[in-house]
Amino acid sequence: MPDSRPSPRTTFKPQVVVPSLALIGALLVVCALLPNEAGALFTAGQQWVVARFDWFYVLAVTAFLVFLVLIAASDFGNIRLGPDDAEPEFSFVSWTAMLFAAGMGIGLMYFGVGEPMQHFLKPPTVDPATPAAAREAMLMTFFHWGFHAWAIYGLMGLVLAYFGFRYNLPLTLRSGLYPVLRERVNGWIGHAVDAFALVGTVAGIATTLGYGVMQISAGLHTVAGWDTGGNAFRIGLVVMVVILAGASAASGLDKGVRRLSELNLLLAFLLLAFVAVAGPTTFLLRALGDNIGQYLSSLVALSFRTYAYAPPREEGWFGGWTILYWAWWVSWSPFVGMFIARISRGRTIRQFVIGVLLVPTAFNLVWMTVFGNSAIWLDTHGAAGALAQTATNVDALLFRFFDFLPLSQLLSIVAIVLIAVFFVTSADSGAFVVDQIATRGAAHSPVWQRLFWAALLGVTAAVLLVAGGLGAL
Repeated sequence: MPDSRPSPRTTFKPQVVVPSLALIGALLVVCALLPNEAGALFTAGQQWVVARFDWFYVLAVTAFLVFLVLIAASDFGNIRLGPDDAEPEFSFVSWTAMLFAAGMGIGLMYFGVGEPMQHFLKPPTVDPATPAAAREAMLMTFFHWGFHAWAIYGLMGLVLAYFGFRYNLPLTLRSGLYPVLRERVNGWIGHAVDAFALVGTVAGIATTLGYGVMQISAGLHTVAGWDTGGNAFRIGLVVMVVILAGASAASGLDKGVRRLSELNLLLAFLLLAFVAVAGPTTFLLRALGDNIGQYLSSLVALSFRTYAYAPPREEGWFGGWTILYWAWWVSWSPFVGMFIARISRGRTIRQFVIGVLLVPTAFNLVWMTVFGNSAIWLDTHGAAGALAQTATNVDALLFRFFDFLPLSQLLSIVAIVLIAVFFVTSADSGAFVVDQIATRGAAHSPVWQRLFWAALLGVTAAVLLVAGGLGAL
């Protein structure tokens, strides 16, 4: 029976919320008033991290993956995330739909064509625009969107779910440090951990929402010919999506987020199936087998490769792609990890690990093959290099790709709707997670708090878009 107790006026924890809002406000002011200087500072920070800690990212992320596989294969895999008699709250289809929508959604739409094409034109080790470049492009795309990315999310989610549901600790980042800090997680160290997690989550989600706005703008320009390059138009898009996200967030996790995630999955499958049939179908089936075999056979070497003996070209590619991706997934891990922990109560550790590692990875690999290989094939067979000429404009590349398929206008409209729904699900699930951090996992928060966080995500994305700070973050 649902709990009908009224929500308190506010459940915010000021020790977490006040410093978080202060830091977010300071970052937005700096990005708005000093965009060039902020961009230079963030870029310098990225370069410093890559130059000194690239090896650490490689080894740490690989260790995450190995740990998850080992614990799932051991007797610990039988432990249930919750009481021993707990049952999963969501069906398997709903669960995987929410995993998919929260963890990768907009990124698949943005980079599904863009990343393979860019690797094809500028591969790390082989000559560009050759069959070898196509093969390497798909290998590296698989690597960036495969097991390692979901191992980052999975480890964070497993730790939070285990201590949250087995030890009845709040479903916040500090609870993952309980084995080390014990009761000190309730003090200033725990407050600081949650505050930084909140700031990082807001910045990470807002940045991804910014990518979504730019791609929707490019799609509307392609379909309707509208002038979508101005800031007013983009801010209007943000406002519309935030309103929808707020309505979804207010309706709760089971209704709003679940239903939108299932709609996402349905639209994504329809778009995927159409492109697979309308594109070079036989070639795609052959390419999928080749891509999977190449990925699995290269997995160990790629997992430990740090390009220590590589020439500057390969080393620069490594820092600009692989390390940047690992850092991106890590920055999203508090959000995605906490969200998948929340929806995974009642599953065993083995079910959790298999579901989180295998299901989204399998979908990602099929998606990247259909869109990435189709784009490369069309560019070399029918488009006469037209896609390659626009490959640097990733915002519009997906819609340029559709121009070479039947029903291109309809495909573009479906893609715009899908990106928009991904946008909404990212914002509303993000608002839910941020509210969990801000309230230290309060079970009954007033609706206005989730609306507040959805609005803050929109404001942050809008400021970054206007100020040009999106790329730096």
